[in-house]
Amino acid sequence: MTIMRPRVKARLAIVPLTLALLVAGSAGSSSGAGSAGALARAYAIRVVVPGGGASTPTISSPPSDAVAPGSGFSYAGSDGPAVTAGSYVATVQSDSIGNPFATASAEVTDLSLFNGEVTASDVVAHAKASARPGIATGDLSGVGVSGLTVEGLPAGAGRVPLGDWGYADVNEQSSAPTPSTFHGFVTALDVHLTADHGGLPAGTEIQIGYAEASVQAPPKASPKPAPKPKQGIQAASKTKARKAPEPAKPIPGIPPEQLPRKLPPDIHPKLAPTPNGYVFPVYGPSSYTDTFRAFRSDVPGGWHHGDDIFAPLGAPVLAVARGTVFSVGWNDIGGNRLWLRDQYGNQFYYAHLSAYTPLAVNNAHVSAGAVLGFVGNTGDAQGTPYHLHFEIHPLGLLGMGYDGVVNPTAYLDAWKHLQDLRFATAAGWAPAQASSESAPHAGAILLQSSDISTASGLAPGSLARALKVATTEGAAGLLSTRTVPPSHGKVVEFAAPGIRTD
Repeated sequence: MTIMRPRVKARLAIVPLTLALLVAGSAGSSSGAGSAGALARAYAIRVVVPGGGASTPTISSPPSDAVAPGSGFSYAGSDGPAVTAGSYVATVQSDSIGNPFATASAEVTDLSLFNGEVTASDVVAHAKASARPGIATGDLSGVGVSGLTVEGLPAGAGRVPLGDWGYADVNEQSSAPTPSTFHGFVTALDVHLTADHGGLPAGTEIQIGYAEASVQAPPKASPKPAPKPKQGIQAASKTKARKAPEPAKPIPGIPPEQLPRKLPPDIHPKLAPTPNGYVFPVYGPSSYTDTFRAFRSDVPGGWHHGDDIFAPLGAPVLAVARGTVFSVGWNDIGGNRLWLRDQYGNQFYYAHLSAYTPLAVNNAHVSAGAVLGFVGNTGDAQGTPYHLHFEIHPLGLLGMGYDGVVNPTAYLDAWKHLQDLRFATAAGWAPAQASSESAPHAGAILLQSSDISTASGLAPGSLARALKVATTEGAAGLLSTRTVPPSHGKVVEFAAPGIRTD
């Protein structure tokens, strides 16, 4: 543990200091590259008491990207354990070259304060900032405190009173944006003691999940004056013709404007100190081939960012590692999709799910092998064989955005397949409420479909006579069966949502 001498209130002075450093860099240089700046800073837990305290490692970038994971944390007061946590991780990234960016995050699991008086299953903080010439922006969303309880009762966001001895601020954040600079920080859970409690003195502050990000945008480039046209034949003869840009290498059947524009680095970084913690993302029989970088006209960049794992409809989709679920919902390309961030900061993308499980909610903390959903073909995969689209975004490449991705094939080859998966009944599991109007709305649900025309030996016309139009009253609506022409030879059963068919 690192002993923290200064009071935590001093961190507020970082805001003007950081901005002053970034602006000073701008004043001292006339070039865009030299004036740009970025800073990321994070820590998972900090306990500050008058004259002392303890903290998990505080990391910052620059000089380099960093990650600080840990398997547990404990700090005791005179009356016993005051702060305990099951695991934690902090990550930072920044780059001042070109368009600057900075990202910082921290996560703590299984938090307990004062022998369970205050508990939380998962605490996440996230801050990011980015800039382009003349413009700086930031984002302090992505903060979550899951399962927060005080004296056994659920607590929400904002300021939460803690008996007569203190209070807690949930999602405390501050930002200082200008058109060309952004600085912001967020503390997911900030506990203040106004009276002695649990062996800690009044004035103690306990911060859980701190993330900070700052950027200074490079100046806009001054437009170059247009050259004055030269007059006369002699001047024209001395003017060199500009060389036309070479066209992109053609691919048969693909228009040049649709060719991939930016390809990822061909690298295979380690995701964790040991790969044993990762499991294959689909349970049961499946198949896949290396289609990474294959042409795709309807995705950003124009190329396939992952592999497609083909499996039967409804095959369980698993968390590849212990981590936190986020960005659960619908988009037109991925359909029902979600992201998973592991304890080392790596991110994994799942798309085209047919349905989610109750574990697939934002900021849910899951174990490796947990069932998150089921294989399908939603989104732009509609009409294709059922499969899971799967991507790997390592921590070190997150600054590249969606293109910060690596070929998942070698990782999939190495990850173990679970053989003894057990999970609760799927009754009631269905896709979460879609956030987009383009997502399909709940309608009739296909229960079963079977072709009996040849198996039963029915004479032509007998099926039509048997399946006369019938309507059965249901508890919440109607269950209808319509006549099927003899040429179809197929029995299909549908049920409206909420109707019992047993």
